[in-house]
Amino acid sequence: MSFRVLYNLVLLFCIFGIRNLNAQTTILQAGPMVGYADLKEVMLWVQTRTEAEVKIMYWDKTIPKTKYSTAPVKTSKSQAFAAHLLADQVQPGRKYGYELYINNKKVSRPYPLQFQTQELWQFRKDAPNFRFVIGSCNYINEPEADRPGNPSGGDYQIFSSILAQKPDFMLWLGDNTYLREPDWNTRTGILHRYTHTRSVPEMQPLLGAVPQYAIWDDHDYGPNDADRSFWNKDITTEALKLFWANPNYNLTGEGGITGTFNWNDAQFFLLDDRYFRSPNNSKRDKVLLGKTQLNWLIDALTSSKASFKFICIGGQVLNSVNAFENYSTFPIEKQQLLNRITAARIPGVIFLDGDRHHTELSRLNRKGTYPLYDLTISPLTAGPGKGDGNANKNQLPGTFYNQRNFAVLAVSGPDTDRVLIITVYSYDSEPIWQQQIRANDLK
Repeated sequence: MSFRVLYNLVLLFCIFGIRNLNAQTTILQAGPMVGYADLKEVMLWVQTRTEAEVKIMYWDKTIPKTKYSTAPVKTSKSQAFAAHLLADQVQPGRKYGYELYINNKKVSRPYPLQFQTQELWQFRKDAPNFRFVIGSCNYINEPEADRPGNPSGGDYQIFSSILAQKPDFMLWLGDNTYLREPDWNTRTGILHRYTHTRSVPEMQPLLGAVPQYAIWDDHDYGPNDADRSFWNKDITTEALKLFWANPNYNLTGEGGITGTFNWNDAQFFLLDDRYFRSPNNSKRDKVLLGKTQLNWLIDALTSSKASFKFICIGGQVLNSVNAFENYSTFPIEKQQLLNRITAARIPGVIFLDGDRHHTELSRLNRKGTYPLYDLTISPLTAGPGKGDGNANKNQLPGTFYNQRNFAVLAVSGPDTDRVLIITVYSYDSEPIWQQQIRANDLK
């Protein structure tokens, strides 16, 4: 074979290979994303633009030559072309690299794809230190669907700032996407909005390397201030399950997204503040969580051995103002919740929430027991709020901030003295304020 013939064959192979690689890349809509991560399995997610077979190849970074594969999944229009891919050949406390394959062809991404499993520490050593990020209110502009005027979303580089913190996982506290007038009346519109938000380029490196957990609030559930009467709530429930990958949902058995997960010695209680919620203007029997969900929460808190018990809910709990959609507008159920936490002598409770387009830390002092804290972090990319927060009597001085931001929560120390350090950062990584809470002070 002559040199020229060999050269032409190599050239044709390279051209075909590049075209084939580009073809697979153009099929990719969003992701891959790391979902929940436990000791013996990790869930991964990806979305394509058309029907395709997808799978993940993954390997322990200390043994890169030994590769494992998730079971292949064929995406379909009926499932928004989204796929959940289970990595179930993992071991505790390991770091893994992975690759996405579409139609049996590797799809290269211009950033690292990796995940880690949780560590088996119980009865062996003190709980490991860990760090996680929380945030809420993520508005991604789409001019043809946005309301007239200045766009609401911006500073998408916040996702790069979050990734630079190298968190162990991220927890989205609601309004993770903003359904709009063209969206919430149809399944087509709802799935379009979830797809559009998930596809923002700045978000992809974060999704590809950090486990993601999520609850919702009104804007990713339905229209503004939506309640249990929302006619398409089962479709938005389906959408949340299609686009996120929590380890469980509907723990009440009555619908909705109620769930829980553990990370080391912390437990997270993922509440649904919409599916069972009475209309805000209801004059009687007003509930936010509903009886069944409230009973589940108290039982789950009572049985938990976690040092910190994070109750995650879309809206503020301890803001004293009886306005907007704070829990104070549901005074009877709110007091029932607080009374039952006190009566059951449940230690370590901290509320995490969003919604308000500002950040603040509230503290409620309780007679004869420890104070309760409520950390509100908002917004990520949505428009900042305009208030000053001074009306909240439980707000800790110096913690109000009404620009785009996120928070890093770091848990560290020996089992006998676990410490939570909260640091709020601006969208471009500038530290704003920091507070420390000791587990021993929540007993």
